[in-house]
Amino acid sequence: MDHAGAAATTSHPLDDVSKGSTDSLPTPPRSPPLEHQVAHLSHLEAGTSPAPATALTPGASPALASTLGYFPALSPTTSHDPLLLRERVQTDEQLTELRRRKKKAHGFYRAQNEQIDNLLKHIDDHVREAEEDEDNNRLAIKIAIYGSLAANCVLAILQLYAAISSLSLSIFGTAIDSVFDPAANLILWWCHKKAQRVDYKQYPGGGSKFESIGDIVYSGIMGAVSLILVAFSVQDLARGESDKELHIPALIVVGIAFATKFALFAYCYSIRSKNSQVRVLWEDHRNDLFINGFGLFTSAAGAKIAWFIDPLGALVISFVLIFTWGFTCAGHFKHLAGKAAPREFQNLVTYKAMTFADQITAIDSCVAYHNGPNYTVEVDLVMHADTTLRVAHDVSQALQDKLEELPQVDRAFVHVDHETSHKPEHRKTK
Repeated sequence: MDHAGAAATTSHPLDDVSKGSTDSLPTPPRSPPLEHQVAHLSHLEAGTSPAPATALTPGASPALASTLGYFPALSPTTSHDPLLLRERVQTDEQLTELRRRKKKAHGFYRAQNEQIDNLLKHIDDHVREAEEDEDNNRLAIKIAIYGSLAANCVLAILQLYAAISSLSLSIFGTAIDSVFDPAANLILWWCHKKAQRVDYKQYPGGGSKFESIGDIVYSGIMGAVSLILVAFSVQDLARGESDKELHIPALIVVGIAFATKFALFAYCYSIRSKNSQVRVLWEDHRNDLFINGFGLFTSAAGAKIAWFIDPLGALVISFVLIFTWGFTCAGHFKHLAGKAAPREFQNLVTYKAMTFADQITAIDSCVAYHNGPNYTVEVDLVMHADTTLRVAHDVSQALQDKLEELPQVDRAFVHVDHETSHKPEHRKTK
C-alpha cells in the first residue's frame, strides 16, 4: 500500500480546512499523522456508500463552519433553534394586549422573550457585545472609581473636622463612615489589580476571589468601628442630659457631603451593571445618603428638640452600618463558598453546549457556580461511543475555549462521556 497516499487520506482535518472562524478560538494541538493506517475498514460491507462529508472530514466545506461561526474542526449543528424557541416569542401586539388585560402575564412573557433572545444569540455575539460594552464604558468606569476616591478623601477631612468641632455623636457616625470610604476604595482598587495580574503558578484558580476577600475584610473593619460607636452612644445615653449646642458649620459640611454623595450615587447608578467595582461604590454611596441625611437631622434635633435624639441617632447609624456591611459580607461569603450561578445563566450555558456541534448527542450535566464574583462552569458532554479521541478532544476543547470567552466565566471544564447511566461524577459519595 502507498504510505504517502494513506497519510494524505488520514491527515488531520484542520490541514484541509484552511478557512473558518478561528480569530477568537485558538487551534487545539494537533496529533502527528498516523502511519500504516488502512484507508477502508474491513468490517464494512462491500458497496457501502461513504458517509457524507462534514467539517471533520477532508471533504468538508470551510464556508459552512465559517458562516456559522464555529471552529472549523467541528460539525456545527444544523439548527440553532432545535427546541423551536423562536415560535414561543410573543409579538409586540400580543404584549400590548397582555399588558392591557393582565399586567403579571405581560411581565412574564416579556421576560420570556428576553431569555429566548439571549439563548438564540450566538455565543460570539455575547462575547463581542461584552467587549464593545467594556470599551464604550471604560472612561465612565474610570471617572466613577477615581472620582469617588477623590471625593471621599476630601469629604473624610471635612467630616472629621465637623465631628471634632461639634462633638455630636450623630456626626461622628457620619465621619466614621466617611473616613473609612477612601480605605474601601483603595482596597477595591488593589484587589482588582491583584486579580488582573495574578501569578497563576501561585494561584492556579485565578484571582477572582481577591475582590470578594477584600470586601469581606473591609466589612469586618466597618463592623468593628460601628460597635465602638454603639458603645459611646450607650454611654452618652446613660450619662443623661447634655448641653450640646447647634454647630452650624458642622451641619453645612454634612450637607455638602450629602449633596456630593447624591451626585456620585446618581452617576454610579447608570453604570452599576458594567463593573463590579462600580456596583460596590454605588451601594456605598446609597448607604452614605441615608447616613448623612439621618445624621444631619438627628444632630440638629438633638441640639434644638431633645438631647437624647443625638445619641439615639448615632446608635441607629451604627446598626445600619453593621447590617448593611454584614449583608455585603454574607453575600461575598456565598461567592467564596461556590454558590450556584443564577438559573438564567445556567440555562444559557446548557443551551449553548447542547447546540454547539452535531457530535454532541446529549448533555449529561451542566453546572455553574461562583468563583468570587465570576463563575466556574463544568459541562459533561455525551458523544457516540465510537467517536475518535481526536474528534472528542477538538469538540470539547473548542467548547471550553468558547465558554471561557464569556465575560462572566473565569474557568470552564468540559468532560466527555459516551453514556448517561452512571452515577454523578466529580462528587464524593458516602
